[in-house]
Amino acid sequence: MPITRWSRRPLLLALGLLSLLPGVAHADDLTVFAAASLTDALRDIAAQWEPAGQPKPRFNFAASSTLARQIEQGASANVFASADEQWMDYLTSRDLIVPGTRRDLLGNALVLVVPKDRARTVQIGPGFDLLALLGPDGRLATGDPANVPAGIYARQALSKLGMWEAVEPRLARADSVRSALLLVEHGEAPVGIVYATDAAVSSEVAVAGRFPEDSHSPISYPFALVRGGDTPAARSFLAFLSTAAARDIFRARGFTTE
Repeated sequence: MPITRWSRRPLLLALGLLSLLPGVAHADDLTVFAAASLTDALRDIAAQWEPAGQPKPRFNFAASSTLARQIEQGASANVFASADEQWMDYLTSRDLIVPGTRRDLLGNALVLVVPKDRARTVQIGPGFDLLALLGPDGRLATGDPANVPAGIYARQALSKLGMWEAVEPRLARADSVRSALLLVEHGEAPVGIVYATDAAVSSEVAVAGRFPEDSHSPISYPFALVRGGDTPAARSFLAFLSTAAARDIFRARGFTTE
């Protein structure tokens, strides 16, 4: 029986409602939930990806913890890129990651930054007097160590170096590593702990020192497809992130590649 104009209305209504449901992906959609520290590199990669006729990615950049919880609550995403293993594990344990698609693609370093007009160089190691660098009233900007990966790495490093107990009351806990960077850029904090890649994109801060690699867990960026967002475009984009062209962009932005 042919579908009349009137009989099509319920079908069209149903399809329209389906498109509004969280977690429902369309073949030509590409939504990427990515750690804030990946902002510049992924935008550079998108600029190479799109001219080849691929769908323009929609990016949601925030702390990995924030993104993981948004996905858990039903936000529609195709690709998740975390700044640590913990938040990828969080979604994996809830069956929200497509099995077999997880890839550890990148690494990073943890650095101490200060405003550029107060640039200095310090040797970070056991006995380093971070409180003296903060001054009597200054606060240390970093991601909230309760959930933001940059803050978690910072807490590990400060604990290993014997500084955590003294510094913890002086923290300015930011909701992402980029928010922590802004606090230092705007002079609201005299010192911050961020990734080397974030320091590199700012003309307002200077790197005062680099934390020893063995002072914290390796900074690793796992990428994976999100359950409900497994589309051909998403798989193609995830594969593109492992190409030589994408690796060159990541390295140009200061990341190490696996």
